[in-house]
Amino acid sequence: MAVIESVGLSKTYGSKPAVVNLSFRVNPGSVTGFLGPNGAGKSTTMRLMVGLDNGSGTTTFDGMPFRRLTHPMRHVGVQLEAKPFHPTRKARNHLRMLAGANGIPDSRVDEVLGLVGLLSEAGHKPGKFSLGMGQRLGIAAALLGDPHTLILDEPANGLDPQGINWLRNLLKQLASEGRSIFVSSHLLSEMALLADQLVVIGRGQLITSGPIRDFITSSARTSVIVRTPDMSLLGPALAERGGHAIGTDDGSFSVTGIGQTEVGDVAHSVGARIHELRTREATLEEAFLDATGMAAEFVAHTPPHDAGQFGPPGAGYSGQPPGPWQPPGPAPWQPPGQDPYGPGGAR
Repeated sequence: MAVIESVGLSKTYGSKPAVVNLSFRVNPGSVTGFLGPNGAGKSTTMRLMVGLDNGSGTTTFDGMPFRRLTHPMRHVGVQLEAKPFHPTRKARNHLRMLAGANGIPDSRVDEVLGLVGLLSEAGHKPGKFSLGMGQRLGIAAALLGDPHTLILDEPANGLDPQGINWLRNLLKQLASEGRSIFVSSHLLSEMALLADQLVVIGRGQLITSGPIRDFITSSARTSVIVRTPDMSLLGPALAERGGHAIGTDDGSFSVTGIGQTEVGDVAHSVGARIHELRTREATLEEAFLDATGMAAEFVAHTPPHDAGQFGPPGAGYSGQPPGPWQPPGPAPWQPPGQDPYGPGGAR
């Protein structure tokens, strides 16, 4: 088992900082997901960790920098490119070359080819491999030395659903054996199923790190869903305790600021009938977008939400400039008799 410890990683390309004083820890026995928007510095960080980029800061694997490891593939398995092989060298020979340089017996080559499902392709040249097959060969190379640590950059790219499921089960199994797994991905729904811990960065800087459950439950989009015919009683009582209730399209209310148990206790104390009470957790995608929204490198601007500019299909351009966009959804709950928009307010 080995702890990955990165301290003060930094890298600048010209005048543009790519990674800025980045520090984090990856513990053995878990899968740690590495997340960030495009251009956040994830790939650069991984290259710095294994000494493939010049920069400042240190990364140690059980206290040892990568460059000082004897036979590094037997300690740290790395996959940073989708097709890191010579296109005309047969798949088996590619792995044999790596094995020979790291003191790994040839028998291990066919073991890992079988592990990644490429044993039948061992005698073929990988230049014509699909992206998914290339990923599998790269993963085989990373596993070749039976390392205690894996660093994988977007390993699910190009894999079909069965391949993604296979990869998830493989990495979870390796983590359960006490290995340290550090993996980046843009597939947030998959990362939600795979990762135990997260390291999230934006513009090369750490945004957060820790258990994935804490990251999701701390999102502002996690709320309590309550359905009641007595919101005139419950609403003011929730507000007194810091709760904020907003009506939804299906007639229920989304409550933030307090938890499900407290909402139930408040309803009981004021005699409000409850027809539904549950917690709606944010998805990893929602939590990620909230956490990294201001750190995105490339931001596309959404056109105004005004269909009148173009009219229905086939109607042609109306010639009228689009009006100001208004947020969708119902207005926040207000006690009866009060206009949620204020006297004379626009609707």
